[in-house]
Amino acid sequence: MRDQTLFDKIDLHLIRVLHTVLTERSVSKAAIRLGMYQPAVSASLKKLRELAGDPLLVRSGAGMVPTDAGLRMLAPSASILRAAESMFSDARGFEPSSARQTFRIAASDFLDPLFLPQLVAQIKQQAPHCVIEILPLSAESDYRARLAQGDMDVVIGNWLKPPDDLHLGRLFGDEVVCLVARDHPAVRRSSQGGWDAASWLAAEHIAPTPTHPGARGVIDEHLDSLGLQRNITARCPHFGLIPSMVASTLLVLTTGRQYCERYVEKLPVKILPCPVPFPRLLYYQLWHERTHTSSAGRWLRERVKSVAASLQKE
Repeated sequence: MRDQTLFDKIDLHLIRVLHTVLTERSVSKAAIRLGMYQPAVSASLKKLRELAGDPLLVRSGAGMVPTDAGLRMLAPSASILRAAESMFSDARGFEPSSARQTFRIAASDFLDPLFLPQLVAQIKQQAPHCVIEILPLSAESDYRARLAQGDMDVVIGNWLKPPDDLHLGRLFGDEVVCLVARDHPAVRRSSQGGWDAASWLAAEHIAPTPTHPGARGVIDEHLDSLGLQRNITARCPHFGLIPSMVASTLLVLTTGRQYCERYVEKLPVKILPCPVPFPRLLYYQLWHERTHTSSAGRWLRERVKSVAASLQKE
């Protein structure tokens, strides 16, 4: 009888508040994400604590962290929300023009800078009532767990060896090239045949900040396999700012041609061939078995695929 009484006090809104507070680890941030006033979130959290007989979220230094009981509730609460979200939409099929769903897309900023803007535009054009959350692939982002828990719908990026425990869809391949300032000495050397592997390795390179300690990007992973190491003298966590840094320095950025071509007409930079042979950069979208047969999930993945194909044709 007690279990039934407890169950009667739990509604879907409380589950959403629970999951959001635990993932954001902040009442104020959860309120913003939920579109609620902070006192209302605090009142719901108080009710959840009473129901659970546990504080669920406690202070730790300047922030807050979930208790063990709170952590155990993360996966079940995500599963309940996802099931509720898809229960009726999948039963009647996904209708973009009338759907009111949240799509959560995690993406590497190594992508073509036009990719995400065009993806958001296409989704909003076809599904105007849907909410889109673009999430970073950062040191704090365990995308495997977040895909499984329903915190992400798709992850878009490039990997030398994509994880084999997720569904995978190839989007496009790209040639590895170098981006340098127009007056970089490498421009003259390249025209005279002096831009070789030794020159490239010795040059000053700029690279993205690793997503977590010990992480290696696809460029350095491949160099490791060849027993080579480049001279990285600058790192930046914001990939979109790197071309501007390259334009006013002697730094060399090594990445995909499609990305570099977006900046050639905007900045005083030039694309050079990379003297060290690299395999093509391959970009994928990844998703979990949880959304594999979802009509909304399939629709979203088709939009991702469509935008990737349109950018390749430009």
